[in-house]
Amino acid sequence: MSQTKAPKVRATLFCILVGIVLAMVAVVTDHWAVLSPEVEHHNATCEAAHFGLWRICIKRIVTSDGKDKTCGPISLPGEKNCSYFRHFNPGETSEIFEVTTQKEYSISAAAIAIFSLGFIIMGTICALLSFRKKRDYLLRPASMFYAFAGLCIFVSVEVTRQSVKRMIDSEHTVWIDYYYSWSFACACAAFVLLFLGGLALLLFSLPRMPQNPWESCMDAEPEH
Repeated sequence: MSQTKAPKVRATLFCILVGIVLAMVAVVTDHWAVLSPEVEHHNATCEAAHFGLWRICIKRIVTSDGKDKTCGPISLPGEKNCSYFRHFNPGETSEIFEVTTQKEYSISAAAIAIFSLGFIIMGTICALLSFRKKRDYLLRPASMFYAFAGLCIFVSVEVTRQSVKRMIDSEHTVWIDYYYSWSFACACAAFVLLFLGGLALLLFSLPRMPQNPWESCMDAEPEH
């Protein structure tokens, strides 16, 4: 690899590393979205929820006087109970999963996130092997794996967004309001860094193009 490309590749790999960390944080945490039911009486206890790809957490919050008819914010103190989704834990007895989760959406989002982690692992293996002498060509498959991982994260984000929208619009749920939380933001940032970083790494790892019209790729001087 030429000395002019090496700093660009290192900077790109650093951005991809940040994207990998954000993707891992998004997958293992459960703050993708916060759901709030309607509150009819203030100074009473209401139940808000936040969930991720694997589980949902219900938090009992004491509401205060105000014009807001929703429960929250979720940062208020209260008793919290977290449980894995019933389709991931068949022994779970919580009834809230029956009315608040879209099983197909949840399973799809989680499965696609697992595919993303698989692409990240394969890309990282190729990137580590490329550090050996005369194996710079492994950066090209690594870049594609990272770009595919970013696309999978994007699809998982979109599936989760559609799931939240369906839960809010459904007449069979108690939720009337929602907002996306920091895990969702981590997933979006991971998509941008992995996808754009993968494309940039692919461009930087390509061989030097011919500089003259009569020069072919085989005639170009090899990179050192």
